[in-house]
Amino acid sequence: MKSFHNYLKYYLLILFIFGVFFLYQKHDVGNDSTISEWLINYSGGFTKRGLVGQLSIYLSYFLNLNLRDSILIFQIVIFAIFFVSLFLFLRKIKINKLILLSIFTPIFILYPIAEIEVLARKELFIYCIFLLYLSDINLINKLYYKIFFLPLAMLIYEPVIFFFPFWFCLDIIENKIKNFNISLIKVLLSYFPAIILGAYIAFNPMGDENHSIMSNFLQKNFNELCYMSCALLKTKSSIYDQFAGNLYHYSFEVFFRYFLIILIGFGPLFILTLHSSFKEKDLLFLKNFKNLLIPLVIILSPITILFAMAYDWGRFLNMGYVFSILFYLNLYKKNILVTNKVNSNYKILKIFNNKKFFIVFFIIYCFGWNHKTVMTGDVASFPGYRIPYKVIKIINYKYLKTSNY
Repeated sequence: MKSFHNYLKYYLLILFIFGVFFLYQKHDVGNDSTISEWLINYSGGFTKRGLVGQLSIYLSYFLNLNLRDSILIFQIVIFAIFFVSLFLFLRKIKINKLILLSIFTPIFILYPIAEIEVLARKELFIYCIFLLYLSDINLINKLYYKIFFLPLAMLIYEPVIFFFPFWFCLDIIENKIKNFNISLIKVLLSYFPAIILGAYIAFNPMGDENHSIMSNFLQKNFNELCYMSCALLKTKSSIYDQFAGNLYHYSFEVFFRYFLIILIGFGPLFILTLHSSFKEKDLLFLKNFKNLLIPLVIILSPITILFAMAYDWGRFLNMGYVFSILFYLNLYKKNILVTNKVNSNYKILKIFNNKKFFIVFFIIYCFGWNHKTVMTGDVASFPGYRIPYKVIKIINYKYLKTSNY
C-alpha cells in the first residue's frame, strides 16, 4: 500500500509537470482547440458553457492580463485541483493487479497528457465536482449539494447531464432505497434544477445576432477570433445540427476500432465489475443483477447520445471511463461491494502471478498505446515514450532558437 501511495504520487506529479508544460506551450497557439472552448462567454447574452469563459474575462480585467494568460491560470489551477483530489481519493484504495491496471489504463489519467487537444478541457471541473460528491458528505448535505452544484456543472459543461445516472445510482446505494418512497422522491427532486436548466440550454441556443456580439467583443477587447468550439455555437446551434454533422464520419472501421478500444481499455474494470456484487441485495433497480457489470453498462448507455452528437469520441470515452472507475472504486473502498477472487475464475490471469511477466505486461498495456481525440483517428503508440520525447524536442527547439539569436 505504501509503495503504491508513493508511485501514484510521483506518477501524478510527473504527469502534472508535463501537463503544465504543454498548457504553457499551447496557450498562445491561435487555433488551439482547448482555448476555443474557454473563449465562450456571456457578452452576447446567456449561452451554454459561458460561465468559465466569463470568469476568465473577469480575472483578465482584475489582474490586467492577456485573456489567454487568464485562461492558462484557470487551467493550471483546475488541473492541480483535479490531480490532488484524485490522489486523495486513490491513495487509500486496497490494491490488486486488476485495480492497478484499471487505474493506469491509458484511457484514464494518461490520456489528456498523451492527447493534448483534450488537456484541461471543461470536464475537469465536472470531475472535481464528482470527486467532492464521493467524499464523506452526509446524505442530507448531498441533497443540497446536488441542488447547487449540478446546475453549476450544467453552466460549465452541459453534457454532464448524460453522467447523472452515476450520481443517481450512488444515491440509491448510499440511501439504501429499496422501493418507491419519500427518500426516492427527495433524491429525484434534487436533480430537477439541473434538468430544467439543461432543457433551457438545449432549446434556447444562442442566436446569430448574439453570437456576433460575442465575437465582436472578443475581437475588440482581446483581439481573439471566435473559432472552433466558440464558432460551433452558431454553426451547430440546433439539436438536429448536433446529430447531422456526425453522419458522414461513420464507417465500419470507426465502430470496430472503438469496440476494441472500449473492450481493451475498460477490460480490467469490466472483469472487476463482473466479479463484484452489492452487499445489499434488494436495492431499487439493482436487485435483479448478480454482479455490477450490467448495471455499469446501463449507467454508461446515455453517453452513446454524446457519441452520436459530436466528433470527439476519444474525449467522451475518457469521460465515460473517469466516471466509471471513480464510481466503482468509491463503492469498493467504502466496502459496499462483495468481491470474488478473479484469478480462480480466469486461468489466463494466473500468468500475472509471475512478477516479471506482469511488469512487462503492465508497461505495454498502460504505456504502449492510447486512443486519439476524434472518432476517425487511429490508435497512437507508446505515449510513455512520446510524451517525454515531445517535451525534450520542444525544449531543444526553444533552446536552439534562442541560442541562434
